[in-house]
Amino acid sequence: MKYFEVGKIVNTHGIKGEVKVTVITDFAKQRFQPGKFIYVQTDTAIPQKLTLKTVRPFKQFYLLSFVEYTDLTAVEALKNAKLLIDETEQAPLAAGDYYYHQIIGLKVVDGQKQILGKIKEILSPGANDVWVVERAGKSDLLLPAIHDVIKKIDLEQNEVEVELLDGLDD
Repeated sequence: MKYFEVGKIVNTHGIKGEVKVTVITDFAKQRFQPGKFIYVQTDTAIPQKLTLKTVRPFKQFYLLSFVEYTDLTAVEALKNAKLLIDETEQAPLAAGDYYYHQIIGLKVVDGQKQILGKIKEILSPGANDVWVVERAGKSDLLLPAIHDVIKKIDLEQNEVEVELLDGLDD
C-alpha cells in the first residue's frame, strides 16, 4: 500500500491523550473527523491504523485523540510521528490542480527546454506556494507557484516548464 503524509504530530496536549498536529493537507476537515481512520508512522515502525476519537482546531494546529490511545503516557511515543492516508483516500482534484507528491521530483525547464533543476520541496508561506528547485552547483531557486511563472506541468514527461521573471534568478 502507498501512503501520503497529511500531518505531523508535534507534541502532546493535556492529560487525556490528545496530540497537537501540524496539518499538511488542503482537505483537513474531510481527513480529520471522529470515526475516520488514519495511519500513524513513527521513525521505526510500519504505519499503524488508528481511529480518530476527537478532533478540534487549536490555533494553527489540530488537536486529535485516538480510540486506541487514552492517556498522555500512551501518546508520548507518537511525538514526531507522521499522519498518513492510503492512496485510495485521495480526493480527486480539479483539472490543473496537483498533489504535492506529484510535483516534487519533477524536472524544471525554461522555455528553451534548458534544464534548471529538480523540485525538491514545496513551501506554503502565505498567498501562494513556493517550489524549491535544487540546482547543480548553484543555490536553490525559489519559484512562486503562480501562472506567470509556472507555464506548463507535464506529468507524463516528468517536467515543469517555467518562465523566470526578473529577480527570480539572481
